Amino acid sequence: MDVLIGTSWWIIVLTIVDLTIRIAAIIVIPRNRRPTSAMAWLLAIYFMPIPGLLLFLLIGNPRLPRDRRRRQEQTNEYIRGAREHLERGRLRPNEPSWFTSLVHMNRELGAFPLAGDNGARLIRDYHESLAEMAAAIRAARSYVHVEFYILKSDDATDDFFRAMEEACARGIPVRVLFDHWANLVKPHHRRTIRRLEAMGAEWRFALPIQPLRGKWQRPDLRNHRKLLVVDGDVAFLGSQNITHPSYNVRANIRRGLQWVDLMVRLDGPIVSSVNAVFLSDWYSEADSVPEGIDLEHMEAGTGDLDCQVVPSGPGFEVENNLRLFLGLLYAAHRKIIMISPYFVPDEALLLAITAATKRGVQVELFVSEVGDQAVVYHAQRSYYEALLRAGVKIWMYPRPYILHTKGLTIDEEVAVIGSSNMDMRSFGLNLEISLLVRGEEFVQQMRDVEAEYRELSRELTLEEWLKQPLRSTVLDNLARLTSALQ
Repeated sequence: MDVLIGTSWWIIVLTIVDLTIRIAAIIVIPRNRRPTSAMAWLLAIYFMPIPGLLLFLLIGNPRLPRDRRRRQEQTNEYIRGAREHLERGRLRPNEPSWFTSLVHMNRELGAFPLAGDNGARLIRDYHESLAEMAAAIRAARSYVHVEFYILKSDDATDDFFRAMEEACARGIPVRVLFDHWANLVKPHHRRTIRRLEAMGAEWRFALPIQPLRGKWQRPDLRNHRKLLVVDGDVAFLGSQNITHPSYNVRANIRRGLQWVDLMVRLDGPIVSSVNAVFLSDWYSEADSVPEGIDLEHMEAGTGDLDCQVVPSGPGFEVENNLRLFLGLLYAAHRKIIMISPYFVPDEALLLAITAATKRGVQVELFVSEVGDQAVVYHAQRSYYEALLRAGVKIWMYPRPYILHTKGLTIDEEVAVIGSSNMDMRSFGLNLEISLLVRGEEFVQQMRDVEAEYRELSRELTLEEWLKQPLRSTVLDNLARLTSALQ
């Protein structure tokens, strides 16, 4: 009898706990959260109350800690105050009215103005990009600012690191930021730190997860930016990390995977904006701003392109990059070409794409035939049928290459290149940097890259896609549900 009574009490307690979790979830989770994300979390908690609650407590908050958001707000205010110095160069005439509105929105969200008289040259070869960045570092006279999601000392990047070592030996300050978690779980982590320490570089982890040191936030919030600034005169940004094209991961090497990336070399007033992004991230991690950095002095570049930097991430109130992409998709009249290795759109982005095809706009999407992240790969595939039925051309870049380029072009005048994928993670969880460029010359460079990718790729047809086995469809749909857990 006593055993039965004790068992009954445990059942009652568990029932009360279960109901409490479910009721609390309905109240707490939907607040200020996208409906799809809220529904995914509610389903997880309703099917698995205790594990779902623990997972929500671990990764349910998509915002950076309050102190880091405060620093981001301080940085934005500083940039707004310095806008007259960043807003340099003559702008190209006859800009469309929608472009003026888009630039205004970007300035309100990310604080950075549009700058004119800029040069921008694409670098499509992986090793050539590393060589050009190393050459720029060797030419440094004042400072070198390095910020990459993944930074590894290996055979492919040895010359890049030697260039930093030579700069340090000449007394040039070299400041380095790289994401903590992304590098911690990749090969050559300790070797890289030892080399940075030995050369005398000032370095910091970005978004460190070090609870014993009081540094903690949602563990899958990442600094995904890739940029290099030398002397405030030249900058590089894009999709490429500083590592071997295989990322030195055994599974990648075994499968023969090689990453394909695209970087842009910049000169002109826009370099100050790129530098300001680095300085804001440095301030967030070091709680100080390096002395002697002049964001005001900037001469005209080698071209006359109009450029605007758009930073985004959980330090901002909204998804700056998503709003940039949406504005461009709705502005397109003739052509939209998207390159995104991880393409997991939310409802707004999917609607903008399908609405464009209904307006008669030619829409193409470049993705990889093979994936390196199973969940994202399957979540991405779950959108292919809707895209194909809407009339989107999907190009599959051939294995064993991972097409890691991130780019968007509309019509013949405007393009975006940077670190941001067109997926929910890049919109809500990653710190990203995107570059908006107006100028036919730059769009033509992008078109040449797109033509090269198209020649190497094969087109995925709706007929082929509908032959997918049931097991693949099930995996794709399950991954699609988990992608909304933000």
